[in-house]
Amino acid sequence: MVEYQHSPVTVADKRAVVVGGTSGIGQAIALGFAEEGADVIATSRDETKVDETASEIEARGVETTRITCDVTEPDSLERVRETAVEELGGIDTVVASQGAVSRASVRNISDDEWDFVTDVALDGVRRVTQTFAPAMEAGGSIVNISSIAARLAMADLPAYTAAKGGVDAFTRASSTELAPDIRVNAIAPGFVITPQNAETYAEGTEKRDRIDHRTPLGRVAEREEIVGAAIFLASDAASFVTGEVVTVDGGFADSAF
Repeated sequence: MVEYQHSPVTVADKRAVVVGGTSGIGQAIALGFAEEGADVIATSRDETKVDETASEIEARGVETTRITCDVTEPDSLERVRETAVEELGGIDTVVASQGAVSRASVRNISDDEWDFVTDVALDGVRRVTQTFAPAMEAGGSIVNISSIAARLAMADLPAYTAAKGGVDAFTRASSTELAPDIRVNAIAPGFVITPQNAETYAEGTEKRDRIDHRTPLGRVAEREEIVGAAIFLASDAASFVTGEVVTVDGGFADSAF
């Protein structure tokens, strides 16, 4: 008989790297982890945003460092890994939150557009996993950011939906291969307000009204509402959870409308 072991849902004292962690959902996760007491490196290609986010992390009283990263370049990811090991003393959690979008239709999307989106959003997840897994200690957790677009028909997003569908499949495949030492899961957010799309999802717009009407909880999400799922998956409370795609969408994807 297995006795109950109290495992609080917290990332306090964890050492985390959030790739794509200086804007949108990734930044919310990085700051949320820091708020919970984790040491966090939030990285992206934008040096200014890396510096700004690091300052916000430091203001929460935890350790971080400033380093940029391009997920399309393996050498860049390796520099982040080596820096994290040196500066934080190891890596417990990695969040792959980088993304790219093209709104060209199936009929019109070019090879360059398709390759750009999949290189960042899908191949980037593979590179993150391959780079960081060897440096992670037993009990580590990888959290990939997917999307409900992986399983819904969304017009003019063929590369994005294909990439996110690949993220879900890769999450399941890598969870099997990296077990039992490392758990691999994904989060599939629904419609989330970020600084980049705040105007598109502004109250009173036609798109916002359609989403609110379709969503059982009656609204789109704030990016901070994705953080709880990431904290759970990275925490010891999720010690027996791997290969899962956790949907956080207010019921949108499964609504009968």
